[in-house]
Amino acid sequence: MFTSLSDRLAATFKNLRGKGRLSEADVDATVKEIRTALLEADVALPVVREFTARVRERALGEEVSKALNPAQQVVKIVHEELVGILGGETRRLRLAKTPPTVILLAGLQGAGKTTLAGKLARHLKDGGHTPLLVAADLQRPNAVDQLSVVAERAGVAVHAPEPGNGVGDPVAVARSGVELARTRLYDVVIVDTAGRLAIDAELMDQLKRVRDAVQPDETLLVVDAMIGQDAVQTAVAFDEAVGIDGVVLSKLDGDARGGAALSVVTVTGKPILFASVGEKVTDLETFHPDRMASRILDMGDVLTLIETAEKAFDAEQAERMAGKLAKGDDFTLEDFLEQMMSLKKMGSLTKLLGMLPGMGEMKAQLDSLDDRELDRVAAIIRSMTPAERADHTLLNGSRRARIARGAGVEVSAVNQLVDRFVDAQKMMKQMRGGGGMPGMPGMPGMGGGKRAKAKQKPQAKSAKGAKRSGNPAKRAAEPTAPAVGAGAGSGLPDLSAFGAGGLDPAELEKQLGQLPPEFKGLLG
Repeated sequence: MFTSLSDRLAATFKNLRGKGRLSEADVDATVKEIRTALLEADVALPVVREFTARVRERALGEEVSKALNPAQQVVKIVHEELVGILGGETRRLRLAKTPPTVILLAGLQGAGKTTLAGKLARHLKDGGHTPLLVAADLQRPNAVDQLSVVAERAGVAVHAPEPGNGVGDPVAVARSGVELARTRLYDVVIVDTAGRLAIDAELMDQLKRVRDAVQPDETLLVVDAMIGQDAVQTAVAFDEAVGIDGVVLSKLDGDARGGAALSVVTVTGKPILFASVGEKVTDLETFHPDRMASRILDMGDVLTLIETAEKAFDAEQAERMAGKLAKGDDFTLEDFLEQMMSLKKMGSLTKLLGMLPGMGEMKAQLDSLDDRELDRVAAIIRSMTPAERADHTLLNGSRRARIARGAGVEVSAVNQLVDRFVDAQKMMKQMRGGGGMPGMPGMPGMGGGKRAKAKQKPQAKSAKGAKRSGNPAKRAAEPTAPAVGAGAGSGLPDLSAFGAGGLDPAELEKQLGQLPPEFKGLLG
């Protein structure tokens, strides 16, 4: 959602590069551009004034004038100030000393409270808790049914004694939900309350009575990040009337300009605890101010990428793969499929690669990535027999035609997959020999990109100078020259396989080189 803001800030800082010293006029021009970018992102005016004043004061100080690279120092200052207006430190949920912990969700109708309740429950369940959802929104049509469906998707229990649609007492439902949690040993209770299209006395009165009945440990306001400064005004009104402990931003993956996230903490003094970043029940992230500031400034978010990988990759599978490498066993198409499915669990490829530093300059290529290619490749591999998956050299012309029919693709797609797999297999052998950077063997399109192929040396001929056989089985048995180039040697993904139109492997390798060793090991 910070795309436009990130682009404007990146263009602003680009103008500072190459300057050995920044004059006051340079600083003023930069601050003016930052002010314009923030206002266009719908950040509250008082926040913009305070932010730009601090940036200007620090940019004119000694930390920039004495810096070897003034432009980088200004970026550092802007990053630190962004972290400040986003809350400074990560705020975690406060859990009650004596269970259950009661979390009360509040917000306007349409903000996404019910969906957020399910996501939060799933987040807590993944953390080892046993949450209970309480359907206390008895006003909105089908709100109770929606919460029941969301609870089923999240795999958690729900307390819904009343049908809703205007029937039932929300205060009694909330109270009985907490009592049920005590008797059934649920350690977290999440109470979904009613909202209104606008703030009114009836809404606040009902919310106060529910709050007094359950005595929540956390009262979280769910704010639609797409409504800009109105979200900040809503947060202020709820805090003054009911009292809130924190904010949860929903729909942060939308096309909003980001003003709510950059304003709500400074204006209300309340921290942002979570951010909803997708439609899946697992698309809820703990809000880290420093990581969000890094995303805005196109510095990447490698820590979140590592955490996502740790959740998606199966430890037993990774250990089994490491054992195969240690023994010298071949990397098979079955292994290739397993790696791809693990990668798919991590979410959108565009989102994942967007967390790498400097990827903002490649937005056009990243936006054109086709996540469905993973499904197409999986269909091709699953159309093979176990023997064919174990030994790809069996794939002669007739077998490839049969596989293509089974997967609903052209034979050329099968041929391309086999070529990619051969590159991945070579990379795994190189890793086993101790050479090369651990890459991403699970990604289809491993090597073989247009630019990578252009850099490859001609294939070595046989001793007699004959060309390689056109028969796949015979060709696999013939000696080949070591793979050369970005695709096969480094294990870099050829994003053109996803429709990206030739992402520069050299540039991607440069970005991957900034990753810490832990992440490389996770995907290696």
